[in-house]
Formats: sequence, C-alpha cells, structure tokens
Amino acid sequence: MRRAPSFALLLALLACDPRETRAPEERTATASSSADPVTLSLVGTNDVHGHAETLRWLGGHLRNLRAAREADGGGVLLVSAGDMWQGTLASNASEGEVMVRGFAALGYDAAALGNHEFDYGPVGPRAAAEPGDAPRGALLARAEEARRLGVPFLAANILEDGRPIAWPGVMPSVLVERAGRKVGIVGVSTEETTRTTLRANVRDLRMAPLVASIVREAHSLRERGAVVVVVAAHAGGRCSRFDDPTDLSSCERDSEIFEVARELPEGLVDAIIGGHTHQAIAHEVNGIPVLESHAQGRAFGRVDLEVGPEGVVTHRIFPPREVCGRDRSRCAPPPYEGRAVEPDPAVEAAVAPELDAAEAELERPLGPTLRGRFRRSFRDESPLGRLLSDLLLEASPGADVALLNGGGIRADLPAGPLRFGALYEAFPFDNRIARLTLTAAQLEELFRRHAGRSRSGLLVAGLRVDVRCGGRGPEVTLRDARGRVLSDDARVELVTSDYLATSGTLARLGGRRPTPRMEDTLVRDAIAAGLRRRRSLSPADYDDVRLRLPGRRPVCR
Repeated sequence: MRRAPSFALLLALLACDPRETRAPEERTATASSSADPVTLSLVGTNDVHGHAETLRWLGGHLRNLRAAREADGGGVLLVSAGDMWQGTLASNASEGEVMVRGFAALGYDAAALGNHEFDYGPVGPRAAAEPGDAPRGALLARAEEARRLGVPFLAANILEDGRPIAWPGVMPSVLVERAGRKVGIVGVSTEETTRTTLRANVRDLRMAPLVASIVREAHSLRERGAVVVVVAAHAGGRCSRFDDPTDLSSCERDSEIFEVARELPEGLVDAIIGGHTHQAIAHEVNGIPVLESHAQGRAFGRVDLEVGPEGVVTHRIFPPREVCGRDRSRCAPPPYEGRAVEPDPAVEAAVAPELDAAEAELERPLGPTLRGRFRRSFRDESPLGRLLSDLLLEASPGADVALLNGGGIRADLPAGPLRFGALYEAFPFDNRIARLTLTAAQLEELFRRHAGRSRSGLLVAGLRVDVRCGGRGPEVTLRDARGRVLSDDARVELVTSDYLATSGTLARLGGRRPTPRMEDTLVRDAIAAGLRRRRSLSPADYDDVRLRLPGRRPVCR
C-alpha cells in the first residue's frame, strides 16, 4: 500500500505557505514591555495516528482560540506529544507526508517523536529495515519536510552513539516567542520506545531517562531566557474524572508521566503534554499541569498560563475537548470561545489529496456481513482478537499456533457489511508474517512473562493456555487444539508478526534463540484473504477463552 512520497504537492504548498492561516500574532512574536501578565493558551494533541480527517476541525477550534487571544493580547502555543502518522491508509500511503503538511497548516510549534514515528523504516514499501537499507529513511524525510515548513521535531532522550540524536529537523528542544514571552519546549519519549516499534529500525538507538533529559534541557532553556518551559512527552497515564484538576483519585498515579512530574524540581517545568497510553489527563501533578487527550484526533487538551515577565503566575486547566463533539460519527462540534466551529479550509486543502485517494479503497467491500460488532481489547482477549488470530493461523499451512499482539489492534469491526477501511483501521500496521520453531517450554516461558505484565495482551489461536499461581510465580499448562497437554520438549511451529518476532518477548526467550523466518505477505493481507472467503460472521462464535488467567494481569504478585 505504501509508496515513496511525492514532493510535487509539497512544493506547491510551500509556495503558498499554509502557516499563513495563523493569526498575525502567531506568525510573528508581539513585542511587549508590559509587566502585566499575558494569557498563553497551550494546546496539546497526542497519538493522532494519521487521522488527517480530524485536522480541519481542530483547525476550526484553533482559529477561534487564536482570535480570542489576539483580542486580549495573548497567544496560542500548539504542541504534539508524538505518534503523528502511523494508523490510516491516507497517512501510511504517503509515509506520513500528509500529516506533516496538515501539522504545518495548523501551525504546530513543535512535535515530539513517539515510538510509532519509526514504524515506516526505510523510504518505500518495506517497513522493517534490511541490510543496506537506511533504517529511518522515512522518518528523516518527514523531519526534513517539517523543518522546511517550520515544525521542529523534538527528541531529547533518544540516543545515537551515546548522544541525543542530531538529525536534520530533529533537536532536543526549541525556544519560541509568543506575546512577548520566551517559551522553551522540550521533547522526550517513553523509555520503552525502542521496544515498541520494529526492532530492525531502532536497534542502534538507546533511551536516556526522561527526568534527567528534561532537567538538562529545561535548565538550558532557562539560561537562554525562557520564562515558560513546556514538555512534550510521548509518555502518559490515565484519569477518568476531570471535574477537579487537583483530585487525582481517578488517576493511575504510578504511571510513567505521573512519576516524571513528581520527580521534576519545583518550578523548572510549567506544563506537560503527554501521550502514548491513548487515555486522558487534565490534572495538576506536583504543581505541574499535565494533559493527555485520548487518541486518533478525537480531542485536544488546553491549559491557559498567565505569564508575567518573570514566568508563570497562575494556570487554568481545561478538560479534554472533543474535536467533533459527543457524536463522533458526524462532526458537529458545539461553539468554542463564543463562536461556531467551522472546518479550516487551508488545513482541508493541505490534507485533501491523500484523503480523496484513500476513500475509494477504504469503501471497497471485503466480503462478509458481520452479525454484531467485533470488539477489541487492549489488555485481554476479545472476539476480534480471536477472529484475527484464527484467520492468521488458517492462512499459514503447517503452523500449529498463531500469536498476535492486542496492542496492534486499534479499532472494533462494526456490524454490517465489512469494508476494507474498517479492517485497515482495526489493523493499520504493515507487519509481515514471521514463523518460528519453538519448544513448548519456550512458549510456557512466554506466557509466564506475559502474565506478569500489565501492558497489551496476547491473542492466540491453536492453543489453550492455563495460568495459575504457584509458589514461585505463574505456572503454565499448554494444550493443543485437541486438548492434549504439550510436553516441554514438544516442537511447535508458531506464526506471528515480524514485530512480535523481533521486538517483543519472543526475541528474549531462554534456551536456543529462535530465528524468525520472514515472509513477504503482510499479516493484514492474509487476514483480508480469509475474510473474503466468508459470507457472515458473528462475535458470538468467538467467545471461547483461550488464555485463562487467575485474575487480571499482572497476576501472581
């Protein structure tokens, strides 16, 4: 599906500079000698994952907010916390080019790199780098385009040869000026970044601790005159209530971004835009406003900073704002800042070619009618996970077991006639099929490790797994499709994705290290072929438990 980007349209857009849609004070800093505080509205997005169709409506909200700040002498800052482009056909086909143009048209001041910024690998159709490839060719092409369009990419804690990466268009931090105030922006990414993308594309990179990286850059920005420091962090957490920003009772307070905020020196950082977990935060942690706004362009976060000549005087945190209102099936947002929200035509023009090109393919009938919604689950088994793993096993003659990653499934399949677009949204990654020959003992080790973790679940076909708590932690029994217990030395032919085979627990199994055998077929294409052979499917037929745990993970603590 993916192609090498075409730059003809990019050059045309450069000629008209889509950033001209910004209000005048957003393009040129307003000199101000006033000692009175000014309002800087910090808007944050995260994990848009290629949903370019939402950007024009985000632009409508921003236009209203910029007008409000222009009227009171303040300004608007727009920051992304990463995972900008992987996830839709329109974005994947251009290897993220459409998102760079959309971000430039919106006037982003900076964007942190997330783990999925590395997913495209070299320029062209191959996602995982092979010998001789430039493993980050697509990312470097996007960074160079973004630099020319005025959107700096930030990465303060991704190391190459022991130092923060110094690629054209990518820097640890940036200093901007808005309404007469200097604002520093630091970008960092979760310390699990190199473990949550294709290993072949990042094997020479390392992650530095977030807090130390932020502190280093924040001090540097303060020395250069920043009176406000903002962190764009592709690291997150989760809260479920937003009525009181100081009430953390609904939050997972041991999550990565909460720990970072608690460890930062008092007064060094004024706000954090988080991401990665696809959840929401609009809270104050250790005196710092921390925002995260779901995913896929659904919402944005906002905090208003009252900034005097010496720094932030006070702040006001807003709950996550839905871009399209409560009904996401049609975009009809309520008024914002006292004005109707209309889609931004300049942003729409920037992203329309890819959206139009993808539409016909996305609407193509795939085959079966679904008699009910096939729901996904990030951490646990689900009807959709069982269906997809079954289809992968069916497409792999000679394989005994299929294994997929619940985190790789990004949307439900809706009831009704199935379109290719729905499958693509559910499984957007260009992962290839990989095979490994394992022993049952190695598979047992895999599921023991899995039971002790709280992140995304494993989806299995051709196997029944029983996990129980013993004296030394999780104990695992494996049964084949006929219910027979597998002996430790039994040989198992496993089919999975190249991501799980090279980047996950499979790459760290004990005993003789299994060597993945890569195939050219994409997992998504194999699944699509199986769906075309069916007339109807019901989620009720995929309710069998295949991975039985004694409670929710992590278990046997």
